Amino acid sequence: MGSVHEKSRNHCSIPYVIFLGAVAALGGLLFGFDLAIIVGAGPFLSAHFNLSDLGLGWVYSSLLFGCIFGAALAGSLTDRFGRKRLLLIVAATFAASSLVTGLAPDVPVLIVARFLGGLAVGAVSILSPLYVAEVAPKNIRGRMGAAYQMSITSGILISYLINFGLRNLGSTNWRWMFISGCLPSLLFVAVLLGAPETPRYLFISGRKKEACEVLGRIVSQDELNVEAAEIEESLRNSGREISIKDPRLRRVLALTLVLAVLVHVSGIDTVIDYLPLMLKSEGWTIDTALLSTFLIGSVNFAFTAISFWTIDRFGRRALYVVGSLGMFCSLFLLCIRANTGQLAGPASIFLFAMFIAFFASCIGPAFWTIIPELFPNRLR
Repeated sequence: MGSVHEKSRNHCSIPYVIFLGAVAALGGLLFGFDLAIIVGAGPFLSAHFNLSDLGLGWVYSSLLFGCIFGAALAGSLTDRFGRKRLLLIVAATFAASSLVTGLAPDVPVLIVARFLGGLAVGAVSILSPLYVAEVAPKNIRGRMGAAYQMSITSGILISYLINFGLRNLGSTNWRWMFISGCLPSLLFVAVLLGAPETPRYLFISGRKKEACEVLGRIVSQDELNVEAAEIEESLRNSGREISIKDPRLRRVLALTLVLAVLVHVSGIDTVIDYLPLMLKSEGWTIDTALLSTFLIGSVNFAFTAISFWTIDRFGRRALYVVGSLGMFCSLFLLCIRANTGQLAGPASIFLFAMFIAFFASCIGPAFWTIIPELFPNRLR
């Protein structure tokens, strides 16, 4: 341990921590990219395959069905195979699904490929925040959680930019929109190959020396022994029987389930996925609709950046309250405009931007940070 201590004394941990945060952030970027690339591709592939509303709905939602299974599988497999190995599999799955989706000869293959991409999206939604929680020092864990949300919004913004840039490429432009997802997927693989496994999993695997070496580059010498002792203590307690009858566990499970459901039924997925179609139905041209979507994505990116300075200063609960109230007000006003036939126009774009701004600066980063923090280490 002495050599590890000496190394940690002389080595600046900040660049290494930033690198580890970037590893998880790339997972978030792929998450956002895969969720949002359908926004611009949808109208074009609908015309290409002459899809009905129901058929288009299946193309959109097949990814979300895959998310359910991907999240369930990742949670059960991560302690068996490790965080890094599963993330590598997820990155490869992202690349494969992007390629197959872009080359799909018919709708069934397209739906299966989207489902495959959903498996990767669901898995990375578990693995990347977990990776952040296990490698981030406690004093900056909130900001690194915000960085993960920032990477999701970056992926969404990049996909919007690609959609807008390829809009006039021809009748097969939607294929290139999907295939472009191979590039960030391969970058994710390359970065992961140089990243370490998390200290907690290394302790689980009995690789204590490696775990201490990684910890020594993340925390100071004084904190190293404390962190290592906490992980070992949590692992010793992990063999205790876990019962759903435990009132503390039931409260945590109930709370996280409610938060996870609410974050998706809040309307954020509808705005991200269907905004161009909503604007197009109001008479906007596809070019104008895609440009407006890109502007909304820029707002999403900018306000996520604000969360870096708010999440650790004001706390998770305060952000949830402010964000929920702001999203409610903007959606309420949008509903009024939609029911009176006034959805088109600059005022509606402003309200959509306000809705996204409250989600990006409050709900999004707080959600991804608070979920891992609510569970004790042995259940995380």
